[in-house]
Amino acid sequence: MKIRISEGMLMAMIMSMVYAKALGVTQGVMAREIYGDIWLATLFSTLKGAAIMLLTVMIIKRMPSKTILEQAEILLGRWPAKALGLLLFVFFTGAFATIMITFVYHIMDYFLPQAPTYLFFIVALSVALYGMYKGLEVIGRTSLLAILCMVVFNILMILGSLQQMDLKELRPVVESGFLQILHTSRHNDTDWGMATLMTALILPVVAPKEKWTKAGVIGIVYGGIIVVLWPILEVVVLSPEMVAQYIVSCMQLARSAEIGVFMHRYEMIMVAMFIIPLFVQILLCEYCAVKALSYTFGADKQTPFYIPVTLVLGGSSYYVVSSHFRAMEFLSQIWPYMALPLAYGVPLLVLAAGFLRKSRLKPSARTK
Repeated sequence: MKIRISEGMLMAMIMSMVYAKALGVTQGVMAREIYGDIWLATLFSTLKGAAIMLLTVMIIKRMPSKTILEQAEILLGRWPAKALGLLLFVFFTGAFATIMITFVYHIMDYFLPQAPTYLFFIVALSVALYGMYKGLEVIGRTSLLAILCMVVFNILMILGSLQQMDLKELRPVVESGFLQILHTSRHNDTDWGMATLMTALILPVVAPKEKWTKAGVIGIVYGGIIVVLWPILEVVVLSPEMVAQYIVSCMQLARSAEIGVFMHRYEMIMVAMFIIPLFVQILLCEYCAVKALSYTFGADKQTPFYIPVTLVLGGSSYYVVSSHFRAMEFLSQIWPYMALPLAYGVPLLVLAAGFLRKSRLKPSARTK
């Protein structure tokens, strides 16, 4: 059966691919570097994400029926393209680990501290495997529900935080210096990098292609608006110093929120609204990892890769998540320098190859 994704699903998947991790753990990492300027770093990162998304869509539009890996095979040759496929598999394996850090530490640190770590992995990997067998269209439809959860949750979060807000915490602006803020935005760049490379792998099945550019950029912009709200709320409600103290700063923000007299323990509502976008992020990450690895091996069907990829993603992520120290080191020190060369490098490489080998982009050359 031919897969068909609407432009609305594409926008929802882009927003879902960045939401959970960006507000879950990224803000705390950035706060430890620039404190109250984290909202500016998030804004700069969103602008960079929109630019690289626009570039990626332009690349895929040159050959609308080909993913970025299939274009790389035409432009660079089979083996370089397979090498890129393997690198993208490594990228999404690392991305999966950062998402599992978000998932496990949200639930374990705040709700189930006595539960074994492997229990959370059994739940997440079972959902991921089930979603893989259901297919990308089901994941796309679920992402639309995830958007509803994001919007409702953000509105409730604003209402619940109004009484605790202190706008003075936002001053002074650019206290850390423009260059330092730009450098710190690399942490959020990795989140948009996941969305960009996901788009590069699924865009050919999105219809209609005339709306690709609009859907891609709007997905980034809307996602950025939803995400950038969180560092602002965290700073004005908790204070920059407090945000920097927590691995999962958004949970502490949710704990401080109240609506009326009886609406306490707000983090329970947060998890209910937060878990669907997070699971969509897990599903999309595994789908992209499977797609990249199946391309590397030249397989016609992706189904035989579901279980092996699930085991690889689960095993590598468990190694990272099982130690808080190792998880924070990977998240803040290793992951940005592992992810960004691929998030920016792969689209730029294929773009440059297209300019240097324009003759291979012609339909007559592709049929030879």
